[in-house]
Amino acid sequence: MAVLTEEQTMLRDAAKAWVQEKAPVAALRKARDSGNLLGYAPEAFREMAEMGWAGVVIPEAHGGSEFGYLSLGLVLEELGRTLAASPLAVSAMAVASAIATAGTEAQKSTGLPALASGETIAALAVDETSRHDPARTALKAEAAGDGYRLTGEKVFVAEGMAAGLYLVAARTSGAPGEMAGITLFLVPADAAGLSRAPRHTADSRDYAALTFDGVTVGKDAVLGAADGGGDLLERTLDIARIALSAEMLGMAVQAFETTLDYLKTRVQFGQTIGSFQALQHRAAKMFSELELTRSCVEAALSAIDQNADDLPQQAALAKAVAGDTLNLVSREMVQMHGGIGMTDAHDAGLYLKRARALEALFGTTAWHRDRWGRMQGY
Repeated sequence: MAVLTEEQTMLRDAAKAWVQEKAPVAALRKARDSGNLLGYAPEAFREMAEMGWAGVVIPEAHGGSEFGYLSLGLVLEELGRTLAASPLAVSAMAVASAIATAGTEAQKSTGLPALASGETIAALAVDETSRHDPARTALKAEAAGDGYRLTGEKVFVAEGMAAGLYLVAARTSGAPGEMAGITLFLVPADAAGLSRAPRHTADSRDYAALTFDGVTVGKDAVLGAADGGGDLLERTLDIARIALSAEMLGMAVQAFETTLDYLKTRVQFGQTIGSFQALQHRAAKMFSELELTRSCVEAALSAIDQNADDLPQQAALAKAVAGDTLNLVSREMVQMHGGIGMTDAHDAGLYLKRARALEALFGTTAWHRDRWGRMQGY
């Protein structure tokens, strides 16, 4: 477990208090039942931005606090506890990091303050099929005048309907299946020829399908180097994966605590069900897996802060372990609550649905196990 500074502890505690008061699970139900395509309450996100959460990893020179990735991970964990919906993970952590790392001065001065203030929400437009595979990028970016013309589609773009800016992976050379030849573009959501449509998913969050019909952008839209965006894309995705892992950790911890409370109060056959040894063994396994997951997630967040060479391995490990643990705990939450756990009236189903969606986003558990194995030479 990471040793937190006094400032990080204060941030975590403030996030915990705010989330419990302003963003309980009931808020997700309200957004879901209202048919809100954004999947979150804009007024709640404005409050998050006002508290500085959207600028935690953004340099002070561009409107942020530069407080570090572990610090933002603490906030994401607390949001995960109540399934609080926000674009922080993708917009304020992944895309903000990409612009801060590889952006020109013009891109930084224009994009980062807007992300830090919450005025702009950014999304990652990467996948083109139901299976996560960045190397299979086929969306074409052809030279056109003093810029590029983008043609193709992206699917299941997280925060896609809310986004005002997309970080788009497109192919300027090479063939699908190669990371070489991928270029990253910053494309505004209102660009001519760009259309989006919502995708309704089990977790009631914001996903969109994007169609690029000859979208024209200038050379100043390129983030990093043309034809050389593969490494930056992988780093950006790894940061997004670690951000999701922090949220998954928070979800798993809360699901476990809710289940544990039920085991201590539900009476069956004249005694609390928590006294049954079989259920005690299952609870002990969940607790052990949660401790392991926390170590993996916090190590991965620290790896970003330290710009560690093994960041890809840490990201793959964190996403795989968090996915396994959350699937286990959300499944046990439903089973141990019995009949009530199967109903929509109980929160268990909401945790299970979000768990399945996050497990698939930016690479499944199996995908990351395979990736980690290949990086280790297996």
